[in-house]
Amino acid sequence: MTLTRRRFMALMASLAMPGAAGAVSREVWRGRAFGGDVSLDLTGPRDRVAADLVRLTARMRELEARFTLYEDDGPLVRLNLTGKGPLHGDLRRVMEVSRRVHVATNGVFDPTVQSLWAALAEGRGADLSAVGLDRVRMTDTEITLAKGQALTFNGIAQGYAADALRAMLSGWGYSTALVDMGEQAALGGPFRLGLVDPAAGRIGQVTLTGQAAATSSPAAMTIGGRAHILHPKGGRAIWSTVTVIAASATLSDAASTAFCLMERDDIGQAKVALGLSDVLLVDKDGDLTRF
Repeated sequence: MTLTRRRFMALMASLAMPGAAGAVSREVWRGRAFGGDVSLDLTGPRDRVAADLVRLTARMRELEARFTLYEDDGPLVRLNLTGKGPLHGDLRRVMEVSRRVHVATNGVFDPTVQSLWAALAEGRGADLSAVGLDRVRMTDTEITLAKGQALTFNGIAQGYAADALRAMLSGWGYSTALVDMGEQAALGGPFRLGLVDPAAGRIGQVTLTGQAAATSSPAAMTIGGRAHILHPKGGRAIWSTVTVIAASATLSDAASTAFCLMERDDIGQAKVALGLSDVLLVDKDGDLTRF
């Protein structure tokens, strides 16, 4: 597996408050989560900021633990090994958005491609027969996979984490925040974000005000000589980079992942079905289309 760009995740937030300037404190936490560098930067009342950082990092760690594939005792790893597991609230919400995007993209977004990832990593031929999100079953308390299936939420979990932290900040009274977990969720704004393609470099910018954005670039990482975004039916990536702007980072993340593998007209139909704000496509010649 080869990483061809450095990932950085950040959270910047300020708390609206009537207090005097002397009561303001800025606290910064730096570490790693979801496979990248993380920086959490909060400004607000001195007696609030440090405690809020502790709660934010705890929630971030909780979500990372729930969706990672790199901890042998993690719940997602156990689910993939046994084919059955408890359906906690975070998993249910991620699955609900996954199914919505799966339907809107005619099955192109499909977290059951983990079995294809495993085959490529081990140098085996990919068996497409196990792929199919429609065969995953959920009850009120349990999730069950079909035979041979395994899940990966690498195309949606970071967006979900960004939304979760943004919601916490909003609930605590923060008026302005940009949560960047590789996918960006804005509280207030405006925030201007640069768009970068692995081959063409910087190609433009977007502005977020209370919205979310996600960018996917198939060539940003390879596994077994293949781009890391895998088509559930064996197809190849069509676009070099895709950025999606929507109300939630969860939705943006999943949609941008799938759109890398889809034709322009199909993307347009999915955009309408999902209620997305904007889609930006960069082709393999570096040309940008926005609609």
